[in-house]
Amino acid sequence: MQDSEIARRGLVLLGCGKMGSAMLEGWLARGLPAGSVWVTDPYPSDWLAAQGVHLNEGLPHDPAIVLIAVKPQMMQEALPDLQALGNGGTLFLSVAAGITIATYETILGAQTPIIRAMPNTPAAIGQGISAVVGNALATPAHLDMSEDLLSAVGEVVRLEHEGQIDAVTGVSGSGPAYVFHMIECLAAAAEAQGLPAEMAMQLAQATVAGAGALAANSEESPAQLRRNVTSPNGTTQAGLEVLMDETTGLPKLIEATVGAAVNRSKELANG
Repeated sequence: MQDSEIARRGLVLLGCGKMGSAMLEGWLARGLPAGSVWVTDPYPSDWLAAQGVHLNEGLPHDPAIVLIAVKPQMMQEALPDLQALGNGGTLFLSVAAGITIATYETILGAQTPIIRAMPNTPAAIGQGISAVVGNALATPAHLDMSEDLLSAVGEVVRLEHEGQIDAVTGVSGSGPAYVFHMIECLAAAAEAQGLPAEMAMQLAQATVAGAGALAANSEESPAQLRRNVTSPNGTTQAGLEVLMDETTGLPKLIEATVGAAVNRSKELANG
């Protein structure tokens, strides 16, 4: 399936909050006709109302894809309205956290092609990364279509099986919050060393953003980039000796952090 089929049959977006709006903005910027998009959202923004999409109208009878972007707690209320589109040629793509493929199959029908995706919040500025996995009815063409749609807000990786979603949740799904807290900690440490609060935050934000961009764009590994900054017996080495301590340092802490998030993701998926 290509964009032409989406344009012909239509795309339904269920929920248009920050994530849905970011994706819609990307699709429209790439040339998807606004008239081919149906959006269902109980509290549409002024921006959404001005885009020319079909807003809270009757849905097409056979859309190419339904993208589910509502909050998990709204899922049981929203999905039954879409049951008529299940067990057919419409692909369902979900970016809602914690809702398993089996849950969708129960509501929509076992013959429904379903793809589950886990994006993250940097998608709001086109810098996200999403992981996708489909059920047995999801064809390679379906996966290609979902990857193309999600690429409007960042990178996309394909998982081998749904069980890997929990690990993705713990790393890239929750990971932005870990990085934000690291920025907070760097800024607080800078203040403790005598820098003004505003300057400390500016230094921390720019350092994390710049290092991330360098890691993403460099042909060298993060380990090598770290070594490049670390002069023997210099200031960076002194700091890293604390940060990389096998017992009290970052490796064990990050392992425990991700592990806790993964375990919680599994608990939520199991009800």
